[in-house]
Amino acid sequence: MAGLPDIGEMTDRGMAKRHADRSGQQYAALPLRGRGGDTRVLLVTSRDTGRWVLPKGWAETGLTGPELAAKEAFEEAGIRGAVAAEPAGAYVYAKRLPRERTMRCTVAVFAMRVDRELKDWPERHQRRRQWFSLKRAAALVSEPELTALLLRLAASH
Repeated sequence: MAGLPDIGEMTDRGMAKRHADRSGQQYAALPLRGRGGDTRVLLVTSRDTGRWVLPKGWAETGLTGPELAAKEAFEEAGIRGAVAAEPAGAYVYAKRLPRERTMRCTVAVFAMRVDRELKDWPERHQRRRQWFSLKRAAALVSEPELTALLLRLAASH
């Protein structure tokens, strides 16, 4: 697909390993497609605050990082596609918990080449989804390390 990066080349093993020892491990899909010679990323809104985020979820027994990223992309964004075997990077954020508590979460991010957008999916009535340029997506997300990851991808394309 014109303008779409090679998913196999989109890794930052150093960043992913640096965050691997922290608690609260999650996995995210970085849904990508080429459009008119440029790369677009699909963001979804969070259920609680409506912020723009990547589809992500908690580690589950029996599922690899790429499998979990694909599962969350289907459930939260209604998309299917090929997920990279290695993370493109990682970021850390403070997950809000009940009673004004927070948990430090590390999110391993797996690039996903989107093949299909479904009309119906499990969280369709709970979230919105929208395609953005990498630079625009970087400006919309709240996590500084995710912003940096999106800007690095934008600079390489």
